Amino acid sequence: MQPDPFANIHTLPVDAVWQQVLTVAPLVVIGTREADGTPNLAPKHMAMRFSWADHYGFVCTPRHGTYQNIARDGEFTVSYPRPNQALFAGLAAGQRDEDDVKLSLAALPTFSAQQVNGVFLEDAYLFLECRLERLVEELADNCLIIGRIVTAHVSADAMISAERSVNDMLADSPLLAYLDWGHFSSIEHSAPFPFLSDFKR
Repeated sequence: MQPDPFANIHTLPVDAVWQQVLTVAPLVVIGTREADGTPNLAPKHMAMRFSWADHYGFVCTPRHGTYQNIARDGEFTVSYPRPNQALFAGLAAGQRDEDDVKLSLAALPTFSAQQVNGVFLEDAYLFLECRLERLVEELADNCLIIGRIVTAHVSADAMISAERSVNDMLADSPLLAYLDWGHFSSIEHSAPFPFLSDFKR
């Protein structure tokens, strides 16, 4: 008799899956401008590239200023913070006051993008400037925002180089990983993935 493969597996209600397991995601800070021109920053973890070329996207709710700013202006920035900047990413998630202002943003060091009207989080390691390509609406109460990268910048210590191994790079510049829900980790070591010899992209 074959063992039951589901003997130690729990079947979950679909609407509870993401509250019952940890999953690994990037954590980025999306930059936009409010209607009055002031910068807005917000952390997002459902974010990734969407092609082998220059498409980048993330999930957001239309209730948030980030969505509304991008729908209006058609552009946004992406900053990839380092593990020691987790507090800054948390501050970017601060609540708005009665005047609809995120007071916590005043504590975040930023600098201006070059090709789009936005700002980056200072001392992050990867910076993308994007123009809106499409909105994929009605994903429950969310929306997928996909942009086209028009300019990309990387910190020198985080750039892949033939002169050093990936693990040397990670030792110098660890990566921030978000563990959904509500935790983060620092990636400081990696191992080669066991691709088959005939694997092709």
